[in-house]
Parts: sequence; C-alpha cells; structure tokens
Amino acid sequence: MTTAPWRDPALPAASRVDDLLSRMTLEEKTAQLYGVWVGAATDGDGVAPLQSEMTADYDWDELITHGLGQLTRSYGTAPVDPALGAQALARAQRRIAAAGRFGIPAVAHEECLAGFTAWGATAYPVPLAWGASFDAGLVEEMARAIGRDLRAAGVHQGLAPVLDVVRDPRWGRVEETIGEDPYLVGTIGAAYVRGLESAGVVATLKHFAGYASSAGARNLAPVRAGVREFADITLPPFEFALREGGARSVMAAYNDTDGVPASADPGLLTELLRELWGFTGTVVADYFGIGFLETLHRVAGSPAEAAHAALEAGIDVELPTLKCYGRPLLDAVRAGDVPEALVDRAARRVLLQKCELGLLDEDWDPEPKEPLNLDSAANRTLARRLAEESVVLLDNPDGLLPLAPDTRVAVVGPRAADALAMLGCYSFPSHVLPRHPEVPMGIDIPTVLDSLRTELPDAKVTFAEGCGVSDPDTSGFEEAVARAAEADVCVAVLGDRAGLFGRGTSGEGCDVTDLRLPGVQGELLDALVSTGVPVILVLLTGRPYALGRWHGRLGAVVQAFFPGEEGGPAVAGVLSGRVNPSGRLPVSVPQVPGGQPWTYLQPPLGLADEVSNLDPTPLYPFGHGRSYTTFTWESDSTGAEITTDGSYDLSATVRNTGDRPGTEVVQLYLHDPVASVTRPDVRLIGYQRLDLAPGESTRVTFHFHADLSAFTNRTGTRVVEPGALELRLAASSADVRHTAHLTLTGPVRELGPDRRLTCETEARKLN
Repeated sequence: MTTAPWRDPALPAASRVDDLLSRMTLEEKTAQLYGVWVGAATDGDGVAPLQSEMTADYDWDELITHGLGQLTRSYGTAPVDPALGAQALARAQRRIAAAGRFGIPAVAHEECLAGFTAWGATAYPVPLAWGASFDAGLVEEMARAIGRDLRAAGVHQGLAPVLDVVRDPRWGRVEETIGEDPYLVGTIGAAYVRGLESAGVVATLKHFAGYASSAGARNLAPVRAGVREFADITLPPFEFALREGGARSVMAAYNDTDGVPASADPGLLTELLRELWGFTGTVVADYFGIGFLETLHRVAGSPAEAAHAALEAGIDVELPTLKCYGRPLLDAVRAGDVPEALVDRAARRVLLQKCELGLLDEDWDPEPKEPLNLDSAANRTLARRLAEESVVLLDNPDGLLPLAPDTRVAVVGPRAADALAMLGCYSFPSHVLPRHPEVPMGIDIPTVLDSLRTELPDAKVTFAEGCGVSDPDTSGFEEAVARAAEADVCVAVLGDRAGLFGRGTSGEGCDVTDLRLPGVQGELLDALVSTGVPVILVLLTGRPYALGRWHGRLGAVVQAFFPGEEGGPAVAGVLSGRVNPSGRLPVSVPQVPGGQPWTYLQPPLGLADEVSNLDPTPLYPFGHGRSYTTFTWESDSTGAEITTDGSYDLSATVRNTGDRPGTEVVQLYLHDPVASVTRPDVRLIGYQRLDLAPGESTRVTFHFHADLSAFTNRTGTRVVEPGALELRLAASSADVRHTAHLTLTGPVRELGPDRRLTCETEARKLN
C-alpha cells in the first residue's frame, strides 16, 4: 500500500498540502473554510452578538461528507462534564473524519480569555488583572497551564488573548483588555501567546484591529482613530504577539475604521499583516463578522458578496458557523463571481495549520490520553499567585491596613458574599451558566466575606448586603449602616456584575454612559462614610470607576479587577497583611465620572491647562500602586549623547527600607520634548518587578535602544528623530524618581517591521 504524499510526515508541510489541494473538489476546499456550532442557542439570549438572527440551519450528516474546517465551542456552549465532553468531541471528530474522502478532522476551538471556558475549569483573573500584575513571566506560566488543559481536552485553538488597548473605559469589554498602554498590552499579551503556543495550542489574537477605539465606547461602533493613533497605539501589541509570541492566528475585528470594516480590509489583513509583517498563519472571522458585512455594515448586498469581500481581504475561516462561506460562496465561485484562487489560498492556509497540528497524519487519534482535571491544585495555585500580584492598594493614608487580627469588622456591599463577583464575562459561570440556573458552579470560589473570616479567625465579622449591584433599591441601607456603626472598621465591597449584552454592568455589550459606580452603590458608600467609622473600600470591577467624590474620606482603597476563583483569598490576604500588595494600575482611575474618555497617553493639549475648565488629571495615575513597606531609589545615570541607532543603559538601585518583604515595580517612561508631530507627554517603554526582603537592594538596568523612541511621522513612516529625549525612572506615570537626559544625533532614521520592540532589563541582587 502506497501512502499518498499528503499523508507522509517526512515531506515538508507545504508539499503535503499542495498535493492534498490538487485532489480536492471545490466543495471539499470550501468545507475547510467554515466552522459549525452545534447546540448554539437561537432564542435571543446567546453569547455572541445577534446570535439568534445569524445562526443558520444545516444538515450535519450531509455537511460533513465534504469535510469540516472547525468545531465551535464543544465545551463552552452548554454545561458538560469535561470527561464526557472529551469523549463526545472525539466521537464527533471520528464522524467527521469517516464521512469525508480524506479523513481530515476539524480544528476544535474554544474561548480561553481567563481560563478554558468549560464547566469545572479554573477561572483565572481577567486580562486587566494580568496587566495589574506587571508580571509577564507569571502570565506566560498561566497560559501554558491553560494550553495544557485545552490540549488534553482535544482543543487545538484558543480564542485569546485580547490585545485591544483601552481608549475609553466606558467600553464594556475593558475587563478583557490588559490596559491602556500598548507596551504593557504587548509584553503581557506576547507572554500569554508564548505560554499557549508552547502547549501546542494555536493562539488567536483579537480583535484586529481598532475595536477598543469605538466612538462613544459603544460595542461595535465605528472607529475614527487617526493614522498615527492606529499605527502607534492600536497595532504595536499585535506586532509584539506575532514577533515575540509566535501567534499562529488572528481574528478580524467587528468594527469599521474610517468607513472600512476590518473584515473587508485587504490593506489591514493582507498588505499589513501578511506582506509587511510576514504573518503566515490563519485569519478567522469574529463570530458572524462576515455576515455583518451585509447586515450591519451594509457594504455587501448578499451573503455571497460578503463572502467575496472577506475572502479577498484575507479572512480564511468563517466563525462560528457557516453562513456565507457555505452555499453562497460555492454558487458564486461556480458563477464566476468569485475567483476559485481565493478559495485555494484560504484552504491552503487552513490545511497548513492542520498539518502543523498533526491532523493530516495517519496516526492521528482524537481519544483523550489521560483523565481530565481542569481545576487542579496546581492550577489553583497559579490562579492564587496571579490574583495576589494583581490586587492594587490605591490608598492607605493613615496606615489603617493591614487590619488588626482581633478587630470588629463590618463587611458591607453587594460584592462581598457573591462568588460571581470574582469572575469576568468570559468565565464559564458568568458566560454560560446564566442560561442553566439549575447547574452548580462547578468550581469552588470563596467570597471576600468567607475569605476574610478565614483570614482573621479572631476578628468579629458581621455582614450586610446594603444594596444590589445595579438596582435602585435602598431599603438595605439601614441595616448596612447599623452594622458599620457597631464595628471598628467597615469593609465596603462594591463593584461590577459581569454579563453579556446588557445583562451585567461589565462585559461584552455592557457599555456605560459615565464612570459612576453602578446602581446606588455610591449612595451606599456615602451612607457608610457618614457613620464616622473608618471605611475601607474594596472594588471588584471590570473597569475603573471615578472615586474623586470620596477622596480623603476613606481609610483605604483596594482595587481588584475580577481576580478569579482565588480572588477572595487574595483580597482578604491583602486586607490582613498576609499579602503585601504589589499590583499597579493598568488603567488610570478618574477623579470625576464624566471626565472621560481619557487615558494617560495624552499630548500636551490633552492635559490640564488654562484653556479649559475641565481637568482630566486622574485621581490615581497609570502604574500607581502602594505597598506595606517602603523603598528608596538611587541612580547615577545622568544621560548621554547617542546616535539615532544607538543605545544607552540606565540603572537604578532599589532598596527595601521597611520591615517586611515587598515588591517594587520600576517603570521606565519616555518623554519627547520636541517632535515633528505631537506625542504623548510620557509613555511606558519598560518595567521590572523587584522582590525585596527587608534591607535588601537590587540594581536594575534598562537597555534602552533608540528604536524605542520611534513614532509615525506625517507621511505615515515610522521614524527615529534626532533631538532631546528624557528617560524617566518612575513608580507610576506621574511619580518620577529619576530622569536621564539623552541627545540623539545623526539623521532621521526610518524603521521597518524588524525594529526593536522591547527594552531588555537585568536585575542583580546587591546583598
């Protein structure tokens, strides 16, 4: 028996795929270009936008006779025991392989934004919490664990990470982002990609590109970002994740930018992504994004026209289920309206990826190799570590924290005793279980209340909810105030409820008009403060909220961004002092609810000045976070003259001068005093976490290269310009500890896609 060349693992993947394509019919090639979503809800209460309107009918048995590109969310659509889910997925894969002439299985994809979105799987902190950790190494470790669980369950592709840079915190999906700075988003996002890909899972970068810049912070709203904003803020995180993470898939965004939908933009998906950046993987549609070219964007008059536009732009796979790339595309190709070469191009990319995954090999076997434990002790340890590192101590003016072990504590607020307060909208309990109220959570999630009682066994802890998350009922205020008045300290646990499409206060489609705390939680906080008992505000949220109304009136402020299943113990550990907080803000916290949109990446006219009565200065700036210990910084790096392709090493010695171990996050910012276009006053170009014992010192060195000062000029070219620069060592974007003055000499230098992206750092213990 002779093995066909496409089955021969000794041959190059390209040769195998070329041989396979030459044998396939048009139906078999197009079948590789779409997914199928078995069990998707059509009752108007789904997990994707306009799901009920966009889900098409099909005959499964007839469909798979031609093969199948992808299987959509076998675990993430409805509650299923993971072991039974793995067996069902294996059966489905065998049916797909047996039905087609070539025996090719589908790529199975799942959401994995904050862990594998499956019943019983670990719910890790959301990406905004990853950003707060400033710990790329730990995020990579978490992603590797997520990838191992996905692979063990038979999943090949994960739809993460989100690399959108926050431009307006009123947007509902802020919780899914890593922060408001492209360097932080890029470095943390690339680390997640490395972790997922190291486990053999295809990481999918989303949403490419501009999605978070929507007008008015409305989900799917048009984007009106300028060319330079797009080039210097929106795109760099994707470059990081492709070049330094090795991502093998990209998801086209829903939005249009200046009138051109991303899903129909060959300049974005082909010329930039493939021809300039050299990407060779697959581009997939966001759910129903191709159909939206007809129904929402109105740049196509039919499903066939939408398919043509998307395929020509460079989208290889229609997700989550077939609508445009099925019969409409087939008929259009046969009618001569769509070149078959476009189908061949996309099918080749899909099959190359399947070849990389081993799905074209004769010994391919879909059966699970070991029992599944999707919430192992090791996973929970990782979740706890990341949660602890992500909690931000915003303020502690009088040292009220840590709490005394035998104090009387009134715990008040709608987020204190609710396990769902820890989870973002893409965790399985928040994403899927609302449709299945009879199904248990599937994982253990300690609340802040329970965790605080465990953390402080000698304290007297009472509780009152006070109010709901978003309803206007104030009838619980009286009891809450009474509990607070009886205590030595009140811990007010307020925040968001994650949900989808208006079913929560944070999450996809849960956009807000301003940054007031949801519902009557602000009024509850006023009532608690009026008792005269010191109030510690604990926020469990998916976005920053305006806190200026209470500035100077609170005993302490603790911010956690949906910290996951171990978030309760992490927050309680910070309150008790077991955990010395080390989180830093990945987004600014505003003074007033209406002072938005605003992020710290502002040119001079975006800052406070005399020409407007509105002051956008945040209450707590990007990068801010306090500790229970103290640090001193010393640096003898004063600056130098270097060429526009030169480098400079900037060092600082940081010492823990307190009486307990702690972590300082040293941040490096760039200030460009004069440039040919307006530039952000400061922007992050490097950072390093330093874990220090009492009395211990570490010398940290940043290896700055002139490429890190580059920006897009008036002609759309990325350049390094000669002139003065300032490198600022800082504890936040507004707390500068040392400045080094550089002068760049020589000609303006144009940069290509191979420019240096990261500022390498070294840390050396001195004692």
